Amino acid sequence: MLFLYNLVVSIAGFFLKIVALFSPKIKLFVQGRKNVFAILEQKINPSDKTIWFHSASLGEYEQGLPVIEKIKEKYPSHKIIVTFFSPSGYEVRKNNTVADVTIYLPLDTKSNAKKFLKLAHPEFAFFIKYEFWLNYLKELETSKTPTYLISGIFRENQMFFKWYGGFYRKALKAFTYFFVQNEISKEKIEAIGFHNVIVSGDTRFDRVNAILERDNTLDFIENFKNNSPIIVIGSSWPKDEVLLTQYINQAPDNIKFIIAPHNIKTDQINNLKSQITKSTVLFSEKNDQDLSRYNVFIIDTVGLLTKIYSYGTIAYVGGGFGNPGIHNILEPATFGLPIVIGPNYSNFAEAIELVALNGCAVISNINELKENLDRLLNDKNFLQEKSQICKTYIQDNKGAINTIMNIVS
Repeated sequence: MLFLYNLVVSIAGFFLKIVALFSPKIKLFVQGRKNVFAILEQKINPSDKTIWFHSASLGEYEQGLPVIEKIKEKYPSHKIIVTFFSPSGYEVRKNNTVADVTIYLPLDTKSNAKKFLKLAHPEFAFFIKYEFWLNYLKELETSKTPTYLISGIFRENQMFFKWYGGFYRKALKAFTYFFVQNEISKEKIEAIGFHNVIVSGDTRFDRVNAILERDNTLDFIENFKNNSPIIVIGSSWPKDEVLLTQYINQAPDNIKFIIAPHNIKTDQINNLKSQITKSTVLFSEKNDQDLSRYNVFIIDTVGLLTKIYSYGTIAYVGGGFGNPGIHNILEPATFGLPIVIGPNYSNFAEAIELVALNGCAVISNINELKENLDRLLNDKNFLQEKSQICKTYIQDNKGAINTIMNIVS
């Protein structure tokens, strides 16, 4: 079976080069891997002590970042190597300041795994949430490198739990410890014979909780808010915006809206603005204007949403009308914002839990959107109750980093 796995990886590598001729994203995937070994040779000396973190994409990187920062504090003389599988992670975080080397992970062939680990020679290796590359794990096990899974999730449909998944189960022997998010994952992995596992929780809770300790001030948002209730619409997609613009257009003038769309391409921003009848201003055109006179503020840039949530009264988090589903609900929850989302959230444990706790409402049409937002705006006790649920949920689930750091040495 491992032979077939290696054959599939090799064939995939060949076809990706062809697809790259037609797909900009795949082109980044292929081109970005060409100089990985040269970069390692240039930046990592044989005498360097290193620690390696691998994340599939941006979300996993953000999930692992609190641990990377703590490890960096504990081992200041070690060089940190961060690898990504996906361009959507690497291209956004390739210039991060926490790692000494940030690169794509070469495809999981035997030769790539051997060469990568020879050049990187990590003292510890960390995989974040998932992505179990068999040749890399085999080499880590052979070299007896302590290897950890952070914020892992195991589900019934994974290869490890199939009758034909023996070669995948064998690869798990490389892990020194599994730090998993929930009891179900612990039970699944123990059922196939692994007991070096602990429920540490999700490191993202520690990450979002740390946001509260930072300066979240944005003077221009304070000017826009002008003591009005604000509904923050984060990471919205067109399917979300069809409903939201209907609500915005009929909302009382004392309610303000900040929209941070997922896609900030000019044509989509202009299309969004054209659907709104209330006075609307874009971030790119705010200049020195008196923002307090506008009802809607569209953020056509990136990197501000987290701080903007700190000014909100209610959050609508987009993505729930499409695939793969909703975006990050933990950031608004940490500021105590009651949350409204679309119906596609079943792949997100935090959404399932917060919905069950009644801190997050699910809507599927304009009537449900209006009903939920109107009640939150008009019933202060109801708003405060939902706010406290969200705050408590974050506080009750933090602490994963301490659990991990108490074991990793």
